[in-house]
Amino acid sequence: PHEERLMTAASDLTVKETAQLAGVTASVVEKALETKVLKAKEKKARRRGGATRFLPVNAVIYLAAIKAAKLTDLPVKYKKALWAQLKALEVGTLKPVEFAPMAILKVDELVSEPYAKALRYVNARDTHIVSNPEILGGTPVITNTRITVYSVLARLEDGESLDEIAGDYPGVPREAFEAAAIYAKANPLMGRPRRPWHAAA
Repeated sequence: PHEERLMTAASDLTVKETAQLAGVTASVVEKALETKVLKAKEKKARRRGGATRFLPVNAVIYLAAIKAAKLTDLPVKYKKALWAQLKALEVGTLKPVEFAPMAILKVDELVSEPYAKALRYVNARDTHIVSNPEILGGTPVITNTRITVYSVLARLEDGESLDEIAGDYPGVPREAFEAAAIYAKANPLMGRPRRPWHAAA
């Protein structure tokens, strides 16, 4: 049995991951999909029972910028024009975009932090988070460890910092723990008590 990397294409995020990274609710992302501003790709779920709709990482720029600039009431046609500009940006590049005559959004100033976090997450998730049916029944863990993503999130929720957790595991890079926490928030355990996972650390 092979370890399943939880990633299939470098720039794809689930609806919940996109919402987490952009700092908005999942319903905000769903509304952007319903109004056909954003379009999701249907793909095979990364793990059994997982999400099957994926968005490009640049969707984080769009959602975070709309929130930061307080443009939630912008007419849909302008939202679509804005997304067309942002979708075309090379991954990793941020610059002001003109989405209507004389309407320029300085996304480089508005969303540099969430976008950098999103890019870090995508890379770290693909490198450090795996699901193997033989390790804890396929619960996502940090590569080459039995540290579940949920135990990392539980420790953070109990008041520990990422640096403290990373300090306990000198062989595991800090970004692996950051990615684990985001992944756990975006993929909550269903129908199981949370506490036992805390002990898995």
